[in-house]
Amino acid sequence: MAKIKPFKGVRPAFDKIKDVASPPYDVLNSAEARVAVQGKPYSFLHVIKPEVDLPEDIDLYDEKVYQKGKENLYRMMQEGVLIQDATPCYYIYRLIMGDVCEVGLVAGTSVEDYENDVIKKHEHTRADKEADRIKHVDTLNANTGPVFLTYPAREDLDALMNELMKATPDYDFTADDNVRHTFWKIEDADVINKITDIFTRIPNLYVADGHHRSASGTKVGQQRRAANPNHTGDEEYNYFLSVIFPHDQLYIMDYNRVVKDLNDLSNGEFIAKVEEKFSVEKIGYEPYKPEALHTFGMYLDGAWYKLTAIDGTFPANDPVKSLDVSIMQENLLHPILAIGDPRTDKRIDFVGGIRGLDELSRRVDAGEAVAFSMFPTSIEQLMAIADAGKVMPPKSTWFEPKLRSGVIVHLLD
Repeated sequence: MAKIKPFKGVRPAFDKIKDVASPPYDVLNSAEARVAVQGKPYSFLHVIKPEVDLPEDIDLYDEKVYQKGKENLYRMMQEGVLIQDATPCYYIYRLIMGDVCEVGLVAGTSVEDYENDVIKKHEHTRADKEADRIKHVDTLNANTGPVFLTYPAREDLDALMNELMKATPDYDFTADDNVRHTFWKIEDADVINKITDIFTRIPNLYVADGHHRSASGTKVGQQRRAANPNHTGDEEYNYFLSVIFPHDQLYIMDYNRVVKDLNDLSNGEFIAKVEEKFSVEKIGYEPYKPEALHTFGMYLDGAWYKLTAIDGTFPANDPVKSLDVSIMQENLLHPILAIGDPRTDKRIDFVGGIRGLDELSRRVDAGEAVAFSMFPTSIEQLMAIADAGKVMPPKSTWFEPKLRSGVIVHLLD
């Protein structure tokens, strides 16, 4: 059963929320972050992308980078830009993007639950990215970015959250991308106990987005546990910052593919090979957005095509191999275009659905060879794979809207 914990959150003063809240650390590269912080001395990018305050040629893994992040975090606390709540609280974080409304509970989630697979995962982590996040968390003594978790929706928890959201929020602002962010502090002890009790009846939580953040939070907790002869299990380092959403509210967008060349094939040769595993229908010049599982859009030489995977060309009962991203990889990208490992192959790039399908057309028209639009992976597919103890292929899901960084921070002591 899931073990969660309220905590004394560090968050912006009421009048500073829009100055502080920033995109997550992995959404912008360093150059983009340097531009984004211009004229914004309190942007949380100074904490999560602290290289913006150092010379442009600095190694991103230099000790100075982590120390600068620590300096910026605690300076903002000392100046009152960030404040810490006096008592342990839960928080509600609501995101609204167009017709999408997601309501999450902000809480500390258990390192022990992560270790024991009460918190289920569906992706491998990369050692270099994990090491970077471990160093960041340990140096700053804080979880500065939340893990995005989900759970099978419960009517009792939905009803409680809806009731709590009738109160005046602590923050309510619309970010530059037109996503509305609304935030409530929950400090009533009886309500906190009720929420904690409901989660003891939830068998599993699932990492939706943030595998490196959850892994690094766990590793730091393990290191501190081993170094503390008086360890009790109640210390803050035994928990990492998460926002936990019901599964039926999450919005997963398509995660599309662009390939630089056709592996020395002519257009006709390439289409002939594709037709061995897919039915191919020419659609025209308007972008084709797949409307069902096992269908794909393809943009080639100025035209859009609809591809439909032929029955029997993939194992329909395998939760991983029946994913559209697996079908695309195993039946087209690898055998035809020789893209063996999409994580490392420089000939392929991935375009989140938030960019739109016109971005695929634009890139191919500008010189790349072919693009593929995908039908989104469902949250049910994600959970089934995690339940089976299996791993999804890379770049399977693109979650929107994104949580802002700096809205809430969890200190480890």
